[in-house]
Amino acid sequence: MTEKPLQIAQSNNFALAQRPETFSDNLTWWMEQYFQFEVTTSERSQKEQRRDIERFIRFVISETGNDQRMNWSPRLSRAFKDHLINTYRVQSNGDRGEEKKSRRAWSDRTINRMMAHLKTWAKWVHKLMPFPLGNPMHKMKQQPVGTGLEIERALTPDERRKMLDYADRLPETEGRSRDRHRYRKQNPIERPRRKSFRPYRDRAIIYTLIETGMRRQAVTIDLDCIKGKRITVLEKGGHDHTYTISLEGLAAIKDYIESERDLDSTIWQSPALFLPAASRTNAKERLSTWTINNIWNKVAQKAGVTGKTPHSARHAMGIHLIEKTGNPAAVQRQLGHKNVAYSLQYTRISAKKLEEILDDRK
Repeated sequence: MTEKPLQIAQSNNFALAQRPETFSDNLTWWMEQYFQFEVTTSERSQKEQRRDIERFIRFVISETGNDQRMNWSPRLSRAFKDHLINTYRVQSNGDRGEEKKSRRAWSDRTINRMMAHLKTWAKWVHKLMPFPLGNPMHKMKQQPVGTGLEIERALTPDERRKMLDYADRLPETEGRSRDRHRYRKQNPIERPRRKSFRPYRDRAIIYTLIETGMRRQAVTIDLDCIKGKRITVLEKGGHDHTYTISLEGLAAIKDYIESERDLDSTIWQSPALFLPAASRTNAKERLSTWTINNIWNKVAQKAGVTGKTPHSARHAMGIHLIEKTGNPAAVQRQLGHKNVAYSLQYTRISAKKLEEILDDRK
């Protein structure tokens, strides 16, 4: 008498009929099936999901000795959440050799992201092969979070002016040779420019970040994404969003296209708007987020702006739109927030702004 294979329900293209002697029921195996047959998000999002699920599997192994699916219970899910909440980074206290807890390893927002990924995965597994004690993530609640946007770190109007003013000076003052011996008789601004320096490109990147509020990852856009003052980019999560750019920002992009892009496009043959210099033989055909960040940091340092990141420009755009329109819908439309609650948070007033208002009373 032949033995019947174990039957498991189908989900999309996922159909398993494993014989009991070959069937593997550990969480690592289920994770691989999940990413092979069910997950359809962007590559970047999948890396994030996999990292979160693998962290949970390592926790299960440390607590139970293996990663068998049967071990995953609601209590184990709560234990993992408590582990994330109560884990702190430990730092040495200088010459004393003492150790102290500095801050939590994961923020509430990051913990919520991990639990959301686990909840989606658990629901899929439970549908195909129910857990003995029910869906282990069914009653898990999100961590309460604060404002999350940290608008205190937004680029101020004065910092915006400094950043853009210095970016405008890049084509004239920056990228010159630093060889003081060979060109010691020449004025620094008359020295030859480094072959790999692209001042109009770097200027356009600074303008794009500040004048749209887009994330730094989105700046690695294609040339044909620009239609007039509208720039359509691929945002995190794999969806498209269209930003509106100011006339100043659009002019900076056009200056780069007319002055520099052709110098590199023949080498790279890339659809990307912003290209690495042709002399950068070890570069890729599209700028990385690390390069975008590095360009921002160099300009910020020269402009005397400290403690601000490319995301500070995004927060500044949200505050600017609220001050000009008073309408959170304008923020939502420009920054692409799916939930208007994120846009509403820009209506908060910063501590510094409150001080200025109180001190300005007559």
